[in-house]
Amino acid sequence: MSLDQTDRRILTVLQKQGRISNAELSEKVNLSASACHRRVHRLEEDGYIRDYVALLDPRKMDVPTTVFVEITLSGQADEVLDAFEKAVARIPDVLECHLMAGTADYILKVVAQNTDDFARIHRQHLARLPGVAQMQSSFALRTVFKTTALPV
Repeated sequence: MSLDQTDRRILTVLQKQGRISNAELSEKVNLSASACHRRVHRLEEDGYIRDYVALLDPRKMDVPTTVFVEITLSGQADEVLDAFEKAVARIPDVLECHLMAGTADYILKVVAQNTDDFARIHRQHLARLPGVAQMQSSFALRTVFKTTALPV
């Protein structure tokens, strides 16, 4: 299925206001409520909309510190990559893990309360990850821009 302009308008609104009522959404995208509901349902069924979530405030959740950790593995064998990926997925403080092209094999986005808490995460979890040859951590000083919305 390809997206038309109406689908794109629906997706744009839902990415910013996931809890909007169908009546409000239909008004914003100039559709009847029933046609809007059918389109949203189709977008869900076809996998364009994966989920609806609540985005939490890291400061309120007491994890205001963001650290990006570059990981270089000791090898590139499938077993090494698989073992690393399984282990890192079990660390609750790691929000994202990306396999990279470039100097590092992986980059992680980690949240912590502060530098002491990150030291704990590093000692208890990151330093114990299998296959790690090198690790480089960079602390974010300030988030200049952040979005979860994809361009539609």
